[in-house]
Amino acid sequence: MENWLIIVLSIITSAFFAGMEIAFITANKLLIELKNKQGSISARILSPFVNNPSRFISTTLVGNNVGLVIYGIYMAMFLDPYIRLWIPGANENTFLLLFLSSIISTAIVLVTGEFIPKVLFRINPDVILRVLAVPFLITYYIFWPLVHFITWLAELILNKLFRLNFNENTPVFSRVDLDQYIAESSDDLDDDADVDTEMFRNALDFANVRVRDCMTPRTELISINLSATVDELYQKFVATGLSKILVHQGSSDHIIGYVHQKDIFKKPQTIRSILIPIEITTETMPANELLNIFTRTHKSIALVVDELGVTAGVVTIEDIMEEIFGEIEDEHDVDQLTEKKLDDKTYLFSARLEVDYLNDKYELDIPEGEYHTLGGFIFAMHESIPTRGEIIEIHPFTFTILSITNTRINEVKLIKG
Repeated sequence: MENWLIIVLSIITSAFFAGMEIAFITANKLLIELKNKQGSISARILSPFVNNPSRFISTTLVGNNVGLVIYGIYMAMFLDPYIRLWIPGANENTFLLLFLSSIISTAIVLVTGEFIPKVLFRINPDVILRVLAVPFLITYYIFWPLVHFITWLAELILNKLFRLNFNENTPVFSRVDLDQYIAESSDDLDDDADVDTEMFRNALDFANVRVRDCMTPRTELISINLSATVDELYQKFVATGLSKILVHQGSSDHIIGYVHQKDIFKKPQTIRSILIPIEITTETMPANELLNIFTRTHKSIALVVDELGVTAGVVTIEDIMEEIFGEIEDEHDVDQLTEKKLDDKTYLFSARLEVDYLNDKYELDIPEGEYHTLGGFIFAMHESIPTRGEIIEIHPFTFTILSITNTRINEVKLIKG
């Protein structure tokens, strides 16, 4: 066989294994397993390598090096006469001949056998792996004895020389694989599947959710004084439609517990006799930890305090579950918060709408801070309890208080600019 043909085949071999290595590293391993469950032949071939990646990598290294060795031998034979012909003094200087031959052959193989295939194989690694799974499996069986010897030798060196534990029983799939799979799968989904996808994303993000992200802020809490009568408590339940009402002693910030609507039917003499102690948590506690506490203690509500121990709000098990499943409506939820755009600069908003949501949807650029809702922003900037009809200037916004209950702002008109 002509030297140039062997050189081309050896470059193709090197390019194949170099490309397969980068494709395997960057491929979505979760997608491979899902395709395997669906009966894909190529995924069935690749699945064992996903669980034993060292076999795949060892095969690519062996194949790549075999190609490079053959390439080096025949490329030197191919270049030798041309270098002797074109470079004066190469006939007498063996080192110069070897040096020039190495430089030229290395430059060619780096571009054609390493750089280009790795760039191309990274463009769509999942498809390329499936297409080339069968030829790769053939090469794996060809190099099988050498691959297993290299794996055994690497394990021996790591264990004995470097005292490192060679272990492939590590998690195969990572958060990145899940995120990547969702992103790739969400383009062609219908509305129902979009909901499932959003729930999946929320579940992935749940570990990063803090209690402060899902609590009801202090300014929106409804409570009753411990010294109030049972009849006043009953009227409070009727007026609010709530199933639980917080109980404070003295200041409304001093929450000491809550009462349940069903306990009214026990005909208590005082609120204290039906008072239920409330769990206390911090703003920074992970929501999943609090959910575990709720499950373990059979409680469903907790008082949230800030770093100074001051009441910051209240969180319920429903609030936490909504971080995964989205808005959960019950018989007491308002059907829809006010949200109207009157013109390019004027809006009607419920004060319970979150600042992040308004900024994302309407590009209002409301400054972020310790507050979460529009009402919290107004309280933080105004530093006093407004009255109905009051106009508040917070540059570059003008707020008109349309509705307020006690210390809670319900609805505002916002003008920007």
